[in-house]
Amino acid sequence: MRARIYQPARTAMQSGSAKTRDWVLEFAQSSARDVDPLMGWTSSSDTQTQVKLHFPSREAAQDYAKSKGIDAQVIEPKRRKPNIRPGGYGDNFATGRRGAWTH
Repeated sequence: MRARIYQPARTAMQSGSAKTRDWVLEFAQSSARDVDPLMGWTSSSDTQTQVKLHFPSREAAQDYAKSKGIDAQVIEPKRRKPNIRPGGYGDNFATGRRGAWTH
C-alpha cells in the first residue's frame, strides 16, 4: 500500500491556523474509479482511499506507517512568512492617523 504523510494547508475560508497542526496519513488510490452507466455516480472498490489518519507529529505518523508496513511518502509543508503590520488593524482607526483614508 502506498500512502502520503502531509500537514494540511488552510482552506480558503480559514483565517486562522486551526486544523493545520496535525499530520495526516492518507492512502493512495490503488484502483481506477468506475462510472455507473445508469446514475452516473463514481464508485471504486478501494475503501482505503476513504481513510485519513491524524497524528500529532510527523514522527508518530512515520512510526505508525513503519509498524504497519505501509510505504509512506512524507511531503514537507511550505511555510508562509507571517504578515504582521507594524500598527495592526487598530491603526486604521487611530485618532492621530496621518494620511488620507484609503478605504
